Parts: sequence; C-alpha cells; structure tokens
Amino acid sequence: MLKTWKRFIVICIALFICAPTAHATIVPYDSYSYDYWENVVFTPAPYVPGDSISGVALGIGPFSSPQGLAVGPDGLVYIADTGNHRIVVLRNDLTGVVRVIDSFQNGDREDRFHSPNGVAVSNSNQLYVADTENMRIVVLEAGEPVELVKIISDPQSEMLDAGFVFKPLKLAVDYADRVYAIARGMFQGIMVFVPEGDFTGFFGTIAVQITPWEILWRAISTREERSRQQLFIPTEFTGIDVDPDGFIYASNIDPQATQAVRRLNPKGEDVIRTGENENLGGDLWNIYSDSPYSGPSYIIDVTYQGKGIYSLLDSRRGRIFTYDHEGNLLYVFGGLGAQAGAFRQPVAIAALDDRLIALDANRNELITFQPTRYGALINEAIGLRYDGDEALAVEKWQEVLLLNENLEIANVGIGKAYLTSGDNVNAMKYLALGKNRTYYSIAFKRHRNELLRSNMPYALTGVTLLAGAWFAVSKIQKRGKTNTEGGLMGD
Repeated sequence: MLKTWKRFIVICIALFICAPTAHATIVPYDSYSYDYWENVVFTPAPYVPGDSISGVALGIGPFSSPQGLAVGPDGLVYIADTGNHRIVVLRNDLTGVVRVIDSFQNGDREDRFHSPNGVAVSNSNQLYVADTENMRIVVLEAGEPVELVKIISDPQSEMLDAGFVFKPLKLAVDYADRVYAIARGMFQGIMVFVPEGDFTGFFGTIAVQITPWEILWRAISTREERSRQQLFIPTEFTGIDVDPDGFIYASNIDPQATQAVRRLNPKGEDVIRTGENENLGGDLWNIYSDSPYSGPSYIIDVTYQGKGIYSLLDSRRGRIFTYDHEGNLLYVFGGLGAQAGAFRQPVAIAALDDRLIALDANRNELITFQPTRYGALINEAIGLRYDGDEALAVEKWQEVLLLNENLEIANVGIGKAYLTSGDNVNAMKYLALGKNRTYYSIAFKRHRNELLRSNMPYALTGVTLLAGAWFAVSKIQKRGKTNTEGGLMGD
C-alpha cells in the first residue's frame, strides 16, 4: 500500500512540475531508473506523450501496419507504410503530408513497392527503401519529382548460402553512402553494400558463447538429442541507426538481458561503453515475474539522439530506455495500454529535434514524445559534458537534483565535473552519493597523492628531527654508560 502511494505521489509531482504543455496532462506510464543495487527508483517523467498522428487525420487514409521510420537531414519524416505498400513523407512539424510515394518510373515502366519495411535517408537527401517482398533496396531522389537512382538486389558472394533470398528489413546509410541492411533470416550479421550497390560482406556479427557444459553435452548426446537442442547461431539484429561520425548503432535480441545494443566502428568492432553496472539490456524489472509481460526486454529498434545519447525501444513492455555515451542509464519511460500515449505494438523509433517519435503497428499511428523540464535538463547536462563544458553541466545537474534528489547519475555528473577541475574532495563527496566506485577510487587516489605532496616537507622535517633526537639520545645514553663503567672500575 505504501509503495502504491509513493508511486502516486511521484506521478503527481512529475505532472505538476514537468509537464511542458497544457494538453499533456495525463501520463499513462511510470517513469523510473535503477539505482546502484539495481532497485527500481521512480522518477518524474522525462518525456510526456504529445500527439498521436494517424493517416486518417493526415487525409491519406489509415496506415496499415507501418514498420519503418526515418528523419531526413532537412527534418522531413519518412514512414514505411508497409501494408499500404507506400512511403509517406511528413513535414518536420508533423502537421501535414509532403508527398506519398507509392510508385516510381523504372525505365519505361511504372514500378511499385511491395511491403516496404525499412527506410533511411542519406546526407545527400537520397531515399533508401527496404522493399522487402520485392527482395531489393530501392534508392530514389527524395525531392520532387521522385527519380530512381539505383536498385540493389540479388547480392552475389561466396559468403552467402546457396539459395539465399534477400529480403531487407531495416536500413542505415553512412556519410560515405555505404548501405547497412538487416535482412530477414540473416544471422551472420549486418549486410554491407558499397555506394555502387555491390555486397562486400557482413558487419558486426555477434557470436553466441557456448559454455563448457554445453560443449560436453553435445559431445556425448545422441543425434536425436542434439536435434532437439538449441541451435548455436549468431544473434539476430533488429534495428539500426548511424551517427554523424559513421558509427553504427545496432539493436539485437539478447536473452540474457545484458547487452541489446552495439556501437560498431568502421571495422565492425563493438566499441560501446557500459556504465557502472555494465548493463545495456533494457529492463531489469519483471524479468523473472509471473506477469504476462515478464522476460527480458525485446529491443526492437535504436535511435541516436546526438551528443552521445541513444534510445532503445522495447516492444515487450513498450518502454524507451535512454543511455549516455558512457553507457549510463539516464531514464526509462513508456508502456503498453489502451490510453492515448501508450503503445500496443511499438516497432520503430527516431529522434526529431528534441522530441522522440515512435511507430505503433497496431494503433497504426505515429506517437510523439516531448521532453519535460526534467528530461531536457538531463539531456542538456549530458550534452555539455560530452562537449567538455563541465562548469555549465554542473549547473544543469544541480537543477536536476532539485527535481529528483535521488538521481545517482546527477551526483555522478557533478562528481566527474569536480574531478576534472581538480576539486577531489567535492568529487569524492558527490561520487559517493552517486555510488560510482570507479571514479570515486580515482578521486580518492588523487586526493591521497595531494595530501602526500602537500605534507611531504613537514613529514621529511619531522623524520629528520626524530632521527636527530634519536641520535642525540643514543649518544647521551652511550656517554652516560661509559662514565658509569669508568667510575666502577676506579672504585
């Protein structure tokens, strides 16, 4: 009962303090984070639902199981309206339709999409469509008129299995116009295509680790028993995005709930950083409960917001998890439900200016989320630290603590800023509040070294005086002993 009242009070505070607009008066989900001990800590809402945008409201008829979402360099929003076999382009304020692309001229004939699942836009404003059931990637000039640039299909390589059918699902395009595609049934990794359209290999393959016990069991089991065992195939990728530096963020299925996202460098190596608790798997809550929605998060998509901040979309419980460039969990919000602003079947997420937008394939809507003051302050503080402006970051973190005094990441942020400025005493204070052992140890060692350096002259003087006193006392004692012995011999 007490826990329910605490949750109610937190939600009321979040609505009163953090709601940025009058229409966002009801938040249909809890917002929370995890403390050092991995306990749930409820927080003010970092984001609240904005508008729910349907095809009917836009005047183009209802969406049908939309699956893909992207934001172009000019801010236009692209939706892969899968069931309607079309791409819908919205204005950056989401108030109207720029164009609907359901056909294009391919040579001397009119060509059409068939169940497009993914969409991406390059820096040069070319539109890449994962035309899934047509087994190809279609590249178009995104402006008016729509013109075909090229078609990528039927990849050929000795690395591909015989009879492989290319059905692209999700796409990303980097600054060099290299194409990264997640394909249906492809467990070897992300497929990479050079700008000319040739397949060059796989990227970021996640090998499944087999335990010694599993190796022994497979060695002694019969063929029938082995056929019933789990297939040790690489993990499947589910979503993909690219940052301005060309690093690929890719979400993946993780049954262990420890790492459901990777940051892949140009070599395909995972260089993502983990926070103090080393967990990038989404939810730690309800994983082992008896709830119908129990189990590890099913991370279906990822979006890079900027300044090292990225968000993951969990389709199992409809939650959005946001992390900083050091792998620290910043906040969690969202949920499943019938209310406005809740999900039924979330499938894709993207960042649009300071907002987050997500597709719901069951509601057939685009749902927007706008930051509250609480969420905006966290994002600003992380961005300032990312840019090296520690002093202003401390000011933002102090404001965050006024809204949520128990937020460990805020105390850690202040502690790191003091550590950078050389104020190790205050760094230790705030890092202890944030329960960050790694940086606290650094601050402690630096403070200890400072004490040693500042007190070294006094220590050396003291040691010298003590040594001199000991030497003088020894000489006096020795002389007294000699005189005593001389007197005795004279007697």
